Amino acid sequence: MSAAPAAPHPVSADAAVGATPVTAAPGGGSLSLLLAPPRARTGWRIVPARVGAMCIVELQKLRHDRTELYTRAVQPALWLLIFGETFNRIHAIPTGSVPYLDFLAPGIIAQSAMFIAIFYGIMIIWERDSGVLTKLLVTPTPRAALVTGKAFAAGVKAVIQALVVVVFAAILGVGMTWNPLKLLGVAAIVILGGAFFSCLSMTIAGIVLTRDRLMGIGQAITMPLFFSSSALYPVSIMPGWLQAISKANPLSYQVDALRGLLLGTPAHIGTDFGVLVVAAACGIAAASALLGRLAK
Repeated sequence: MSAAPAAPHPVSADAAVGATPVTAAPGGGSLSLLLAPPRARTGWRIVPARVGAMCIVELQKLRHDRTELYTRAVQPALWLLIFGETFNRIHAIPTGSVPYLDFLAPGIIAQSAMFIAIFYGIMIIWERDSGVLTKLLVTPTPRAALVTGKAFAAGVKAVIQALVVVVFAAILGVGMTWNPLKLLGVAAIVILGGAFFSCLSMTIAGIVLTRDRLMGIGQAITMPLFFSSSALYPVSIMPGWLQAISKANPLSYQVDALRGLLLGTPAHIGTDFGVLVVAAACGIAAASALLGRLAK
């Protein structure tokens, strides 16, 4: 006689409902992520992820239109080629043992980064007019993360612009360091400067609310910021009142750090870095506070 089949072990209803099937992958892994989504980031972990996402979205725009980088490379090249070469020959500005063209190159790097970032608020106003900004503001992303992502994207664009200036300066014979660690420091300084000036532009956009007004204010403040810094001449030869303005100008600290890193001239790199970090943080806070006005 054949043996009777063994009775199946009883399985509770709770166990049957709570069981999650796991399919083994060919490589020995698990496909459980396909069956159950990963746990969502919460708390402080959401901020770096959203900042990185916004930064990547902004940088992807360069894939579709690179003309901005090409056209903005013309002005720094003219400053070095015409202004720098001319004043290098006449020795009109005392720069010690450093040739004037070498002295000027870090200032032009800072200037080109500022010129890219100072009109960044126009993009925010365009996003407001097209409805993109409203959609971003209704997402769970903190406003500070939106602003920070855009600010550091502007800083990365400024690094690309700075690379063009460095290559052109090297062609002209400017003696700069090629130490990788110092070049990383240069990139960090340029990113911080670009972040601050882009946040300054977004703050102005949150106040004036229109592109025409922002263009007018941007054009009105760029050259005073440039000429009141140490980009073109040493602070020591400025009149006293201009020296006081220069010490309050973040561009002066950016130029000082770039000269110290690229040329090896005496600089207060720690102080410069600290001032730029504080300026960028204040700019992010101000732009985040005014971002909501653009969506009204």
